[in-house]
Amino acid sequence: MQGKSRKKKVVVLGGGTGMPVLLRGLKRLDIDLTAIVTVADDGGSSGRLRTEMAMPAPGDIRNVIAALSEVEPMMEKLFQHRFTTGNGLTGHSMGNLILAAMNSVTGDFYNGIKEISRVFNVKGNIYPIANQNLFLYAEMEDGEIVIGESKIPKANKVIKRVYVQPETVKPLPEAVRAVLEADLVVIAPGSLYTSTMPNLVVPKVADSLRQTQGKVVYVCNVMTQSGETTGYTATDHAQAIIDHIGKGAMDAIVVHNKPITGDVRKKYAEENAEPVEYDIHRLIHLDIEIIEADIIDDKQTLLRHDTNKVANLLCSLI
Repeated sequence: MQGKSRKKKVVVLGGGTGMPVLLRGLKRLDIDLTAIVTVADDGGSSGRLRTEMAMPAPGDIRNVIAALSEVEPMMEKLFQHRFTTGNGLTGHSMGNLILAAMNSVTGDFYNGIKEISRVFNVKGNIYPIANQNLFLYAEMEDGEIVIGESKIPKANKVIKRVYVQPETVKPLPEAVRAVLEADLVVIAPGSLYTSTMPNLVVPKVADSLRQTQGKVVYVCNVMTQSGETTGYTATDHAQAIIDHIGKGAMDAIVVHNKPITGDVRKKYAEENAEPVEYDIHRLIHLDIEIIEADIIDDKQTLLRHDTNKVANLLCSLI
């Protein structure tokens, strides 16, 4: 009887802006939720703290803590506050500084995250994909190697593959265990090569996705990104992931199936971005389940997945 009443385990892998959107919806549901977060960011405040303190990047972790916390809005605002003045403080966010301080106090990045999660009353578990400093590399189609998450899109070249260094990097054991024990694993939307892939290319992660009994579902981006996925269709996004982690590691893809028009489209066109084409005629050949739905929040000025629509859709799968 006890087995039947166990909460379903949902694990979300990702980083960037797409992951917190998903998590805000999922945390309202009666599930056992885990977020596994990239630590490859090397721009802005995160990049400075990585360099000065030789710690994993805190920025994406900070956003996930904010998304999963159950604290007063003012506390979340404080945690996400970014300094605009102050010698040495300008550009840093308060949450990044707290994570850096806790890393020093506890002597360990993951222990620091656990302590902050407790203080901020976080729902679920937050795991960095690795408990050490790692770097993202991209090999371009022309053979050039670009080092650094923030520099890869700026190269504005066709990306052949991305990988992490050092080669000895190990995933956090708790993160691997969470994937293996999950009922559902969600690969979150986000910058394909610099937010989504850095988790997937860490050694042993692809193997755990293949071995898990849970369903592995990728929530596809709804817009392309200049410098990373210009001209990419839904199939191109999925194929890029399969190329990096191999076949048999991803079971399904969630795609938006309604037209994106008007002012929103124009706004993104200014950034050389366009809607990701849902090219079902190619997608069906990838041998993965296709889940199509209207998953956009059209009340937002910027195009975002609808946090509640996606959460409910994902949980309907389990």
